[in-house]
Amino acid sequence: MTATPGIAASAPAARGAIYPFALLILASLFWSSNWVVGRGIHEIFPPVALSFYRWLVAALVLAPMAIPRLKGQWHLIWRHWKLFAFLAASGIAWPQCITYIGLNYTTAVNGSLLTAGNPFMMVVMAWLIDRQVATPRQLAGMVLSFLGVVVIVAHGSFATLMQFHFNPGDLLIVVSIPLWCAYSIVLRRRPRDMDGLAFLFVLTPVGLLALAPALVYESVFVRAPHWSGSTVLAVIYVGVTASAAAYMLWNRGVELLGPSRAAFTLPFQPMFASLLAVLLLGEQFHAYNAVGFVVIVGGWYLSSGIKLRGAP
Repeated sequence: MTATPGIAASAPAARGAIYPFALLILASLFWSSNWVVGRGIHEIFPPVALSFYRWLVAALVLAPMAIPRLKGQWHLIWRHWKLFAFLAASGIAWPQCITYIGLNYTTAVNGSLLTAGNPFMMVVMAWLIDRQVATPRQLAGMVLSFLGVVVIVAHGSFATLMQFHFNPGDLLIVVSIPLWCAYSIVLRRRPRDMDGLAFLFVLTPVGLLALAPALVYESVFVRAPHWSGSTVLAVIYVGVTASAAAYMLWNRGVELLGPSRAAFTLPFQPMFASLLAVLLLGEQFHAYNAVGFVVIVGGWYLSSGIKLRGAP
């Protein structure tokens, strides 16, 4: 008795199809925890300092592994220096820094709702830059995932949703979205001869240079960071997970799928953020959380185009 060939052959194919999405969803998990940390220490650790030191930690973590891989590849950096400068500014330096500044004036809930619009912006910009067109199925899944985010953020209540108000902090977060989308779209133009880990490492010092003037201004004219055991741990955590690890996962996922399909996983961020609030902050798990989770996952599955079972 033998297994049906179509179904047997579909198992490796399904695993291969899920793999890049698994990378991207794990990156969203790391970034969702970054929202919690960024909001939690914003009163004692200013936004530019948090952006700068998290990437300094990431550079130190990546350096021992990346520097040996750069042997014989420095000519690629010089040849593509404009591309590296753009990606460092649009992906490393400014989007998260602007988001941290926005979190000083708004809540993580509002921020999560706004960033759930990332897939819409990514689809529009991918069409403008590369003429990539989303399918009706992908657009339907994107809308469905966004509605799942709305269910979670509004606590399942239309009246709560109507009470939302937006402020200058929300506007800053909106400004950061096209920067991040531009990074993700242009990311596919990186030199193919350069290892992904080495590529990310090269971006980090360039991003730190871009942040340095703002760090000096913030420290002198606004406020300096308050260092303590808890803030050191927070910076190390976001440096290792939300910077080094998450960007490696995201970059690889975008390389495999393209920016538009990768963006369909971004609604997982507010889903994970609400789950972390339950696990770490003692918040209650409600029916609307479960409904939102199901809708988000359903929307992602619809937009991903994955077929978990092959035709016999």
